[in-house]
Amino acid sequence: MLRSMFSAISGLRGHQTMMDVIANNISNVNTVGFKSSRVNFQDILSQTIKGATAANGTLGSINPAQVGLGMTLAGIDVIQTQGNLQSTGKVTDMAIQGDGFFVLADGNNQFYTRDGAFDIAIDGSLENPASGLKVQGWQADAGGKIDTTKPVTNILIPIGQRTTALATSTASVRGNLDAGAAADATSDISTTLTVYDSLGVAHSVKVTFEKTANNAWSWTASPDAADPGTTTTSTGTVTFNDDGTIAASTGTLDVAFTNGAATPISIDGAWTAATPPAPNPPAPKLDFTQMTQFAGTSEPASRTDGFASGQLVTFAVGDSGEITGVYSNGQTQALGQIALASFLNPSGLMRAGQNTFQTSSASGSAAVGKPGGGGRGQVVTGSLEMSNVDLATQFTSMITAERGFQANSRVITTSDEMLQELVNLKR
Repeated sequence: MLRSMFSAISGLRGHQTMMDVIANNISNVNTVGFKSSRVNFQDILSQTIKGATAANGTLGSINPAQVGLGMTLAGIDVIQTQGNLQSTGKVTDMAIQGDGFFVLADGNNQFYTRDGAFDIAIDGSLENPASGLKVQGWQADAGGKIDTTKPVTNILIPIGQRTTALATSTASVRGNLDAGAAADATSDISTTLTVYDSLGVAHSVKVTFEKTANNAWSWTASPDAADPGTTTTSTGTVTFNDDGTIAASTGTLDVAFTNGAATPISIDGAWTAATPPAPNPPAPKLDFTQMTQFAGTSEPASRTDGFASGQLVTFAVGDSGEITGVYSNGQTQALGQIALASFLNPSGLMRAGQNTFQTSSASGSAAVGKPGGGGRGQVVTGSLEMSNVDLATQFTSMITAERGFQANSRVITTSDEMLQELVNLKR
C-alpha cells in the first residue's frame, strides 16, 4: 500500500519539474536566441517479488514478477534548433543561420551564445551591452590582413579613427584615340590624373595626347593652373599596331611638389608589347595597355591609386563574419573577423545565464573558427534570432503535465482511502 503512495509522490515531483521547465520556456518565448528545453522521465529500480526461471523439462520458463517504485527525472534536454530570424536593420545586430555560437569573453572565461544583440562600447570593442561581455574574433593588422591561426581576441571597431594617406604609385590611361585624327595640334585630346602626395593632398595633372604620325601619338603632362605648388615636365609617346592595339609606350611621369610638403612622385611608363614580362606580366606603373586606336571619338580616361587620409565612419559584416570598415575618403579595409564556435554535442552545454552557455564534460571543447566552415553557420547582419519556443507544443505539454500531476494525486487519495478502510477493520 505504501509503495503506491511513494510512487505517486515521485510522479508529483516529476510533473512539478516538468511544469517548471514549461513555465521557463513560455517565459522566454520572446528572449533573443533562447533555446527551449524538454523533460524526459524514466522509471526507477523495481522490487522483485518473484524471480525468473528457465525452462526445465516439460515446464516452460517463468517470467519475473516486479513492482515498480515510481519514476525519476531522466534529463532535461536543450533543443538546439534554428529560431526564426527577425530583421532589425541595425548593423551591430547579428544572427547565425545554421549551427554555431558567438564567442564572448569577460577577460578570464569564454561564453557561447546565439544572442547577437551587440553594440559598440565606448572603447570601440564589439560587446553585448546587456552583460558587457566582449565579442571574440581576430583583429586585422594595419594593412587589413587577418590571421585566423592566432588566438581569438576582442574585436575593435574604432569609429572615427583616422587612416594614413597613401601616395600615388601607379596610374593608368585607358580608352580610345581616334585613328582618323589629323597628325597635328587639332588632334589634341586630354584627360586629368588625380595624383596624391605623401600627405594625401590631391593634385590634378593634365595628360594631353597629340597625334604625330600614323599610329603614333605623343603625350605631355602639365600641372593644373590652380595648383601652383605642383610642377611636371613629363613627356612620352604611345604607338599602336595596325589592328588598333597598343604596341609600345615611353616616358616617365614625374610630379614634384615645390612647397616641400610631400615627396615627389615618379611613375615609369615604359612598356613594349613585343617583350612583355613573363609568365604573368604585372601591370606597368603608368599603364597604357588598355588604350586602343580605332576610328571614332577620342575618349581617354585615367585612373590612379593613392588616397587622402580619412576617418572610419561605418562598417559592414559579411556572411563570412568579416568586418569591413568604410572610411570618409571612400576607401574600405578589413577590420576584423568574427569567430564562431561549434561543439560535438551542443545539447551538453550548461546554461550560464544572460543568454549564454559554458562548456561541460558532455559538450566537449569548442571548435573555434570562421563562419561557414567546420559545421558553423553563416552570419546574418541586421537581424536577430528569435526564441525557438513553440507555444502550441508548450501548452499541450502543460495539459499533459497537469493531467499527470492530477492522476498521481488521485493515486495518493485512493491509497489513503484504502488505508482508512484497513484501519476501520479494527472497529
